Amino acid sequence: MGGLGAPWSQREACTHRSLGYPTTSQTLLLAAVTGLLVACGGPDLDSQEAVAVDALESEAQALSGRDDSRRPRPPEPVGLALEVKNGQGELVRVRAGGTFFISQIDIRATVQALADHKDLKTLRTTSDFAGLGWSGVRAVDEEPVLLGGPTGFTRRRFYRGAAWMDVPSFFTVEPVDSRGRLTGLPVLLNIGAEHQRRDRTDDFFIRRLRAIHTTTDCRAPNDCTGARSFEEEALVEVRNAYEHAKQRTLKLTSGTTSLRLRWSLRPFAPYSIPVEQVQNPDYAYGFGIDVAALTPPRHDGTYAPGSEITFQVTLRDGEGKRLHPSGSLPSYNEVAPVGGNAAGIQYYRAFFDATTTYYRRKHRERMLMTQIIGPAQNIQPIRSIIDIDAFLDPEVDEQVVATEARDGVFSQFAILPFANIVFRGAFFPSEGLWDRPNTDTWQYKIPADATPGTYLVTVKGRRVYLGEDVPGSRTIEIQVGTKKRTEATLTTGPCNSCHSEGGELSEVLHGNDNRAACNGCHSPLGFELEGPIFVRTHFIHSRSNRFDAPLEKCASCHLTKESIQRTSKAACLSCHTSYPDSHVAKFGPIESMYVGGGRESFQQCTGACHTEHPRAGL
Repeated sequence: MGGLGAPWSQREACTHRSLGYPTTSQTLLLAAVTGLLVACGGPDLDSQEAVAVDALESEAQALSGRDDSRRPRPPEPVGLALEVKNGQGELVRVRAGGTFFISQIDIRATVQALADHKDLKTLRTTSDFAGLGWSGVRAVDEEPVLLGGPTGFTRRRFYRGAAWMDVPSFFTVEPVDSRGRLTGLPVLLNIGAEHQRRDRTDDFFIRRLRAIHTTTDCRAPNDCTGARSFEEEALVEVRNAYEHAKQRTLKLTSGTTSLRLRWSLRPFAPYSIPVEQVQNPDYAYGFGIDVAALTPPRHDGTYAPGSEITFQVTLRDGEGKRLHPSGSLPSYNEVAPVGGNAAGIQYYRAFFDATTTYYRRKHRERMLMTQIIGPAQNIQPIRSIIDIDAFLDPEVDEQVVATEARDGVFSQFAILPFANIVFRGAFFPSEGLWDRPNTDTWQYKIPADATPGTYLVTVKGRRVYLGEDVPGSRTIEIQVGTKKRTEATLTTGPCNSCHSEGGELSEVLHGNDNRAACNGCHSPLGFELEGPIFVRTHFIHSRSNRFDAPLEKCASCHLTKESIQRTSKAACLSCHTSYPDSHVAKFGPIESMYVGGGRESFQQCTGACHTEHPRAGL
């Protein structure tokens, strides 16, 4: 097997004994066998996973040497996000002496290719992942990036099916000192298999192992003739630890200088993640968002239609301490290019770390954003398309994304810092917008003919601080034209039949379990048509082999027959990967893995057919 390093030394084994821990030879042997099975195609993976889990649990009990119930557990362990790039662990700074569990592991390997190798030849032979089992790998999806860059347009191909992607595998995280000696008990983590989700034995809710081929100098979104710039990439993304995995904690002693990350698919070539322990940090862990309306309502507590309302956001740590001065937010250059500021504030950073719905690191987009949508009783998906010009207009801070006349509901959103700073600053760097101080306030203008009811105002963001990477959101309600509270009628649910035990909507994505407050931010953009929630939900669940229900059974999520009857390319082809030749002739070939086509994808095809879905359960 290529890419494997030397096994543990005798000194490491003696170190285990001196600490009172047995050696981890069982774990290493199991991992090596697993790696061989991957390279050779593997036997019955379910049987292999069961044996492996049993062995890991036995090893964990042996390492502890006593009943865990008698051990006092440190209070409030913090989730750590670990990252490895091309074999090198990224430094993680943590609170000194803290107790942690592993909430995220991101590993990626990238290589530049000299030709358009559709079989990922360069990645398979020269990258950090070259020694893994690549048999079975195949391209399953392809998508252009609609917004061009300085070298042209970008096209991405997405690959699955390699043996290493599908086999069950495990991680061991070991705290060690500067000489590589253990300073505490290792943590064993099962990331499960691609083809099924097992709540009791999997340790992470999200598991995505992928490869991506990227061409960055295409002539047009769908024309890469003559391109010469190619990147091949392999990724491991696991995150959102289940509740039982959160109990497997690491206590970092003063001598801990790194974490040794072993992967069962390359057990003798562990990654080393440097650790810097910070004494008396300025802020606490955790993330809170406060939203307040600075413009007072009328005497009856309502706002009149036509009102312009100023709102203010306050970002706080878990103990309520401000992360920024009142009235301002850091400049874009103080946050995004370097991945965050000293307090952990994050801004949109896809300019520096490309993200792709489902396939690539979408959780790392990190946009700080706000929306208003209402009235609540009219909330529905937004299909009007917002173009890049609206983001570049220096006179417009908040974009109107939906009107009642056009979409049946009113909505505005704003990026923080404003889009005309973030995006215009990228297109026109000479204007120096990324160095401009930013405000923590914005204004939403209620339409003069707004329907009375409850309107929802939301802010969502992400904080990355001393190893913790957590989302947060906050929604408040305002009353427009009436004191009577109104509510959204959702046509899908319940999500918690799958999203539980660490995968709740309050934990994943934006940390927002109020689904009525999603549609304003999630509207289609001219350069990112897959924005709407129904598109992303269809796409993610149809591509995830770990979704437990038959894909054709719409009743798994939809509550009414009527809710599946608005047929459009975006609705159907965000789930289906093909349609009949008669549809190709009438509606055109499939050009987008997300919405089927272009801007026309949100138009209703017809109301005369597709009134039922086979085996929908409705």
